[in-house]
Amino acid sequence: MAFSHTNTKGNTYVLHGRETTLKNGNTRTLYFFAKEAKEGALDAVPEGYVVSETKNGLPVLKKAA
Repeated sequence: MAFSHTNTKGNTYVLHGRETTLKNGNTRTLYFFAKEAKEGALDAVPEGYVVSETKNGLPVLKKAA
């Protein structure tokens, strides 16, 4: 089951992750939220990250303090 977050406005978003290759050849995982579960949906928040919201209510991942 994919990790989902319901924001203060009542909208539900699903966490996704995607591996991408940078120009220098290194790979990095990009994390993002979408309204529907698609390919790349994650089951949990990655270790060292917490879910936060922007002023508009969009969920984002931030590094844990």
